[in-house]
Amino acid sequence: MTVYTSDTDDRSVAGWYSLRPLWQKTAIASLLGAVAALGQPPFGLVIATLLGLWACFAIFQQTSSVKEAVWLGWAFGTGFFVLGLHWIVEPFMVDAARHGWLAPFAMFFLCCGLALLYAIAFGVGRWLGTAPFILAMALTGTELLRTYLFTGFPWAMQPYAWVDSVVGQAAALLGPHGLNLIIFTAMAALVWLQGRSQRLASIFALALAAVSVTPVPWRANIAADAPVVRLVQPNAAQHLKWRADMMPVFYNRQIEYTAAAEPVDLVVWPEIAVPFWLHQADEPLREIARAARGATTVIGIQRTENQRFYNSLISFDDQGSITGRYDKAHLVPFGEYMPAARFLAQFGIYGLAANQDGGFAHGAGPMTLDLGDLGKAVPLICYESIFPHLANAAPERGDMLLLLTNDAWFGQFSGPYQHLMQARMRAIEQGLPMVRVANTGVSAVIDPYGHITGSIPLNQEGYLDLPLPDKRAATLYTVVGDWPVILLVIVVLGALVTRRRLLARAD
Repeated sequence: MTVYTSDTDDRSVAGWYSLRPLWQKTAIASLLGAVAALGQPPFGLVIATLLGLWACFAIFQQTSSVKEAVWLGWAFGTGFFVLGLHWIVEPFMVDAARHGWLAPFAMFFLCCGLALLYAIAFGVGRWLGTAPFILAMALTGTELLRTYLFTGFPWAMQPYAWVDSVVGQAAALLGPHGLNLIIFTAMAALVWLQGRSQRLASIFALALAAVSVTPVPWRANIAADAPVVRLVQPNAAQHLKWRADMMPVFYNRQIEYTAAAEPVDLVVWPEIAVPFWLHQADEPLREIARAARGATTVIGIQRTENQRFYNSLISFDDQGSITGRYDKAHLVPFGEYMPAARFLAQFGIYGLAANQDGGFAHGAGPMTLDLGDLGKAVPLICYESIFPHLANAAPERGDMLLLLTNDAWFGQFSGPYQHLMQARMRAIEQGLPMVRVANTGVSAVIDPYGHITGSIPLNQEGYLDLPLPDKRAATLYTVVGDWPVILLVIVVLGALVTRRRLLARAD
């Protein structure tokens, strides 16, 4: 693609595109946004993401006004999120009679709302100039906003397309937002080179493609005496999980798997794995401990305290005595809790997973869980694993990441696999192995380079014993977090705004 000038006889692709009516540009931008989403699981087409992002920056170069830039940025973002987040309708179909009518509204407002961040990036970039490097900085800034604003929703960020390549390992240095900046800047450089030398642009594009498909050649060490972890996956479909006749089936299935084969060092059950409250669990915990035969055990469970309800995980010893507890701190809005709960309850609108009016209460926040001889774990429950800064916020560095989740909410096509990919990125960022146990799958042990050392497939019941890989030295990201990228975005965009105002005064 050649950067378009004002020549009306330009027959290049860019020239053709620039002469299209706005509705055609919008349709093309939406289609290219969907192409960019093909790098996300289950597609895994990182080259498609490269092409989509390249087109994103090329489209930006052709915009003639801030208004057009905003519109086309929104169209590109909408295409990206509609394909990347189409699984969002799945939670509403678990109880379709009650919640199904909300599915199209959730799809529309979430995808079109998130696309506004692309619109802002395009608009700010066009207001500050047409240099593609400005757009790279603006997109990095809006992805930061997507992570932190209104509790955040950084699902399907661009860097996840590179988890399987050497490029993804850069997350250990600068985190996913630093990787965002690298990827966006590379796309900007490609478009910039095209306006100067097609030969150099072609060489650069081939280099980007090559490094994007180069797999990670190294693996974490697994010591001969590494502790062995048993992953227990009951495969409790969400629409069956709380049925009176099925609750004992899933519970007994987990007991059976816990007692199977030779004893191990750690047994892990998934999120809310048991059909009783913690204050009612003395005998069940002893039963689970007997089945574990000396292993430390971690399970997901609900608990109540002072008329508040918590989504929790607990660890307990071979006697069933609780040794540690973590309450989920970052809850799913409109799922586990409802903003303005009492007001919305008047219209019969409740959170999808909420058990009482306002849903679950927030826990105290990131912590480490002492597992005795196994070391310390940084616990995460389900949705929390999509936030890189949460895994990084524990008061001390652990020896492993411990993720309990219930991906039965996410359907069977893309949601569970995208969630797994994000967990792999957390392991890379932290330089820690991760034990991930999911109700319906995919349960896995992940090494500090993001490799899956073993897993139980989606929608399959069973258990799997795996040794725990060694952790790496603390990564740079564990030390600096997102702050270098945040400060860089603020300084650069602030300087560009100041420059524009000075030029405006001079005129």
